[in-house]
Amino acid sequence: MRTSSFGRCSTGELDLPDNFGTSSPASGGHAYGAMLPVFLNDLRSNHHKELVEITLELEDDAVVLRNIAPAAVASSAPNASPSSSPAVGDHGGGGAIARSLSITSRIRRKFPWLRSMSSRTSVSSSESVAVVEDPVVSARNARKMRAKLERTRSSAQRALKGLRFISKSGEAMEELWRKVEERFSLLAKDDLLAREDFGECIGMEDSKEFAVGIFDALARRKERKVSKITKEELRQFWLQISDQSFDARLQIFFDMADSNEDGKITREEVQELIMLSASANKLSKLKEQAEGYAALIMEELDPENLGYIELWQLEMLLLQKDRYMNYSRQLSTTSINWSQNMTGLRPRNEIQRLRRTLQCLALEYWRRGWVLLLWLVTTACLFAWKFYQYRNRSSFHVMGYCLPVAKGAAETLKLNMALILLPVCRNTLTWLRSSGARKFVPFDDNINFHKIIAFAIAVGVVVHAGNHLACDFPLLINSSPEKFSLIASDFNNKKPTYKKLLTGVEGITGISMVTLMAISFTLATHHFRRNAVRLPPPFNRLTGFNAFWYSHHLFGVVYVLLFIHGAFLNLTHQWYKKTTWMYISVPLLLYIAERTLRTRRSKHYAVKIQKVSVLPGNVFSLIMSKPNGFKYKSGQYIFLQCPKISPFEWHPFSITSAPGDDYLSVHIRTVGDWTQELKFLFTEDEKLPSVNRRVTFGELVQMEQRGQPRLLVDGPYGAPAQDYQNFDVLLLIGLGIGATPFISILRDLLNGTRTIEELMVQESNTETTRSDESFNSFTSSILTPGGNKKSQRTTNAYFYWVTREPGSFEWFKGVMDQVAEMDHKGQIELHNYLTSVYEEGDARSTLITMIQALNHAKHGVDILSGTRVRTHFARPNWKEVFTKIASKHPYSTVGVFYCGMPVLAKELKKLSLELSHKTTTRFDFHKEYF
Repeated sequence: MRTSSFGRCSTGELDLPDNFGTSSPASGGHAYGAMLPVFLNDLRSNHHKELVEITLELEDDAVVLRNIAPAAVASSAPNASPSSSPAVGDHGGGGAIARSLSITSRIRRKFPWLRSMSSRTSVSSSESVAVVEDPVVSARNARKMRAKLERTRSSAQRALKGLRFISKSGEAMEELWRKVEERFSLLAKDDLLAREDFGECIGMEDSKEFAVGIFDALARRKERKVSKITKEELRQFWLQISDQSFDARLQIFFDMADSNEDGKITREEVQELIMLSASANKLSKLKEQAEGYAALIMEELDPENLGYIELWQLEMLLLQKDRYMNYSRQLSTTSINWSQNMTGLRPRNEIQRLRRTLQCLALEYWRRGWVLLLWLVTTACLFAWKFYQYRNRSSFHVMGYCLPVAKGAAETLKLNMALILLPVCRNTLTWLRSSGARKFVPFDDNINFHKIIAFAIAVGVVVHAGNHLACDFPLLINSSPEKFSLIASDFNNKKPTYKKLLTGVEGITGISMVTLMAISFTLATHHFRRNAVRLPPPFNRLTGFNAFWYSHHLFGVVYVLLFIHGAFLNLTHQWYKKTTWMYISVPLLLYIAERTLRTRRSKHYAVKIQKVSVLPGNVFSLIMSKPNGFKYKSGQYIFLQCPKISPFEWHPFSITSAPGDDYLSVHIRTVGDWTQELKFLFTEDEKLPSVNRRVTFGELVQMEQRGQPRLLVDGPYGAPAQDYQNFDVLLLIGLGIGATPFISILRDLLNGTRTIEELMVQESNTETTRSDESFNSFTSSILTPGGNKKSQRTTNAYFYWVTREPGSFEWFKGVMDQVAEMDHKGQIELHNYLTSVYEEGDARSTLITMIQALNHAKHGVDILSGTRVRTHFARPNWKEVFTKIASKHPYSTVGVFYCGMPVLAKELKKLSLELSHKTTTRFDFHKEYF
């Protein structure tokens, strides 16, 4: 450390060290120190009668402002008379001290990287001034000293990730500035950029109010109020907000609140900054509570009740944000280090790596593989058998290879038209899910298999119909009399014409089937089903789910035509050789029985509405009476029909109540005509009273039943999440309304915990000891609603809920509070993520993050969800999530259940395979789409 004194700022140039002003470590290497001599010379020229002595200490990581004291006149002016030096304690001495303090404040505000070792003003012993310091001020100065000592290089380095005014985009600053210049050219008028356009110009078009606050803070540094800036001034503003120095960014953030430039922030100014941040993130609820949160910050940072906070206190809160978060964070520390879980598993060479990869792929896809392989082999064998059969018939000499190919394709069509019904027999699949067949058959992929078969049918239709129309029909009608005589008996000894072939029973039924299937397949494609295709009225009714649903019922006509088509074959006359009915009969009868069962069961399962709750985000919940004999598992779903709206439409919804509850509940998002009409019937119909209170765990509110619309229930039906008990650890991931299937699982786990505790109380009278494992996990045998015992192997559950709307957290607030209250052993971790708020580290969310961490640490309540579950900002780092779970649960099987949009499913599936490959933890991925 070196001490340098600038001497007296009255005459001559300042005496500076040779290497001073080149850089400042505290500022990240920028040459802010070069401006200090200029500023001090300016002070000398403006205050030539005010003599001060400035002492600096040059440390390794900072330039420390050691002392600014009033200098003795005698020492500064050797020729002055003794009488010209003011006596200690007189008016002149006091004015000098005041002026030196004013200069100190100006220097520190001008150069925020310049840190002070002490807030005291030191004077030489010969010229000391007696100053009595207030005890309250002394207490704050003591806290300031401790904060300075606690500010380490590591904490400052972590803080560099925060307070970013420029969002992370991976682009270089030069490229970002080039885009700013382009926007300046578009927005500027007369080469001047208006204050209101500053946000759009720098890339904060969604946070213009916040950007105006930055503009005003930077403009105040010019000591003049401006409403427009030039391109050069914009460049200066840009350099300041893009500065990599944490201290520089902190000063800008502080100046945004310090509107009167006195170096102090009052509670009112903190409240204004909170409202600015809340407005930038569209958090209206937080904006309404800004006054309370401002008081919370003042209570934490101003225990002396001076009524203001300073820069160092704001810095302390920011640097200690992680400490507050760690205090309020769920217990999620890993018991086994990540590297330990990977020890010995890294392949040593390419052969071992390839073998390990093949093992993981085989483990993941073997069930799908054998089913597809069996289907492909069967299809190929049928095609080859029929091809060989017709290759050796006399008709081959007339129509050549076109006929065997068409007949081979027809045989595969019979098989596929039978198989395509099986994946949509929901009751059968639900029953099979609960049997041992789930170990060998991937029932979660039933819809994918349905689509694969549909594609094979489309290919078969093209091959079969194409060969008939373009190949063997022309060969038949143009054949010579000698060749035709070989098959003349099949056509009543009369050669048919092309028109006759098309207008016969085979031709009409075949063309009709192709037409109906083309309509059904087209409207079932993603673009039509998801309304991605925009058609003018009235053709717009051909898009959407309803068009898909009704067009699929055209297959009922297709199957009737298929029976007729297969019964009138020109080249086959024996009934036992007409095999179409043999393929189709059993699957078709099974499907008809399923639909009949659904119709009869739905009439028996008519329910009564007990409670309706209107929730934020266009969501409402229905709590219904549980029909007699209705049994289900957590994770399953039901179909609802309201005959008053439509007697034909059934819509699926995940069950959000637990199997042990004596009621049924669903959460419905109004995204279509049917759900909007259903919400109107139960919430706005004058004949039916609505209850607009939040759903509370275990609470029922009776409603008047007179005039209530009839609601039918069909189900339950199997879903991937229903098998959650087969895994050691659960990772539940829901996007928005996709959280609904997992709420039932959480409730079921809570009921299991409650049952275990009750059993332990009962058995404690007869047993003196109990193993720790049976008490600390869900693996104990618990009672089912039927009185039987079942064994659960699940030990931990991690629930990640990602949503864009803050109001979504109101949907299951009661459940989350119950989890936090009842889960004393920390077996269930809940993590909420709000993607509409700027990510942690962005200056627009920095203050919100501080408030959130502080409020959760002090009161245990999240400021956004109102629950004990802390809300994170932006999207989760899924690789980090998987890594932590793998390191905490080695040699375990983790069931990864996802419900949401298809885009994220690909990433989660990839991570499941990757972590299963690299660690001893196996991740088994399952998905549902909404």
